[in-house]
Amino acid sequence: MSRPFRIEFPGAYYHILSRGNERKPLFRGDRDRSLFLEKLGELTYRFDITIFAYVLMDNHYHLLLQTHLSNLSRSMQWLGTSYTRWFNLRYNRSGHLFQGRFKSILIENEAYMLRLSCYIHRNPLRAGMTDRLAEYPWSSYSAYAYAKNTPAWLNTELILSRLSAEDNRLAYRKKVQQYSNEKKSIWENVHYGFVYGTQAFVDRIKAEFLDQNMDAELPQKNRLLKDYDIHNLATQAATSLSCTIDQIAVPSRIPNLLKEKRDLILFFLWQTGLFTNQKIGDAMGLTYSSVSRRISVMKKVLPDNIRLTQKLAHLKSQIKV
Repeated sequence: MSRPFRIEFPGAYYHILSRGNERKPLFRGDRDRSLFLEKLGELTYRFDITIFAYVLMDNHYHLLLQTHLSNLSRSMQWLGTSYTRWFNLRYNRSGHLFQGRFKSILIENEAYMLRLSCYIHRNPLRAGMTDRLAEYPWSSYSAYAYAKNTPAWLNTELILSRLSAEDNRLAYRKKVQQYSNEKKSIWENVHYGFVYGTQAFVDRIKAEFLDQNMDAELPQKNRLLKDYDIHNLATQAATSLSCTIDQIAVPSRIPNLLKEKRDLILFFLWQTGLFTNQKIGDAMGLTYSSVSRRISVMKKVLPDNIRLTQKLAHLKSQIKV
């Protein structure tokens, strides 16, 4: 497994996600969750980290945090190791508890933190674990929405300050409710799969933190170094599928065979993690919503369609990104 590329600097914001090995539970009961929250509290003062939001699901967790030192990898390794040691002793087990390395997304500023906190807090609702977020005890939502169950180590002020309202907590509740209509666009500003913000932020990160050396073990870094042209990639993909962009990038109805090729190209471009749906749509003559719909369809169809899966695999083998 290739190593994830981490960009670490003092003051950096991150969205953290970690799953249980083989998607098995990280938390078997409330005692496990309580202990994990204790570990989060220890993490904040031991590694000088500020936590802004969290949610503990059954087999994964999400965090929003800021590192005041360049120590993301070290601190998260401590969290995973210390909780695994406790969990294994409690349940008389051994071996890995977490599925590989944690996933981190570098976040540009507080505006994106607000959007991500809404996404994080709605997780139990999306998973059908509760009908009312305020009744789910294992997230920071109640701390934001009602100033209840707030751990001493949780910082809600930064995100709530983004809501210019007389009652910021009421405004936050409304924001989370409205978020259900915005979730399709939440990841539109994720670049290269691990940088969340504007293109200007991506350019600054590249200028300040990247050397020019490719690394076979860090594909995310290599993607960041390369300046990929979406039109060139789309043209290569079309050629590989024996068609042209002009044939498939048309607003009118196209034959089913060409539609299939178009959707494969859309999915290929999306799966690179290099481009937003808006950029893909601009290159392919489609609207953002059309691209989102076609990608959603492909995600559902591909696992059960061997022929399409093989075509996509062949396409990816022809165009190395």
